[in-house]
Amino acid sequence: MKMYYRGYILIRLKVIGTEWKVVDKLQGLKSTELEEDWKITYATPLYGAWDVIVECSFNKLKDLDQIVTFCRIDKDLSKWIEETTTLMGSKNDYPG
Repeated sequence: MKMYYRGYILIRLKVIGTEWKVVDKLQGLKSTELEEDWKITYATPLYGAWDVIVECSFNKLKDLDQIVTFCRIDKDLSKWIEETTTLMGSKNDYPG
């Protein structure tokens, strides 16, 4: 069984009220390129300083970069997202 890293992206919105639009856009997203192996496993709105949390699994650090970059440059998401912070687990212990 292939093991994956886990990452968490905390999102602060610049447009309040778009939490579910962001979740809907990201939930279930996965790589389509052969050399990439990542997917978003969970996304939900939060209470507190951050508005949305996204959990993802990936095989290589460059795959995590693809996810974060998508959040920052996608046409819709870039209108709604003010800031992101990314956290990453230190072990590849998530079964694929």
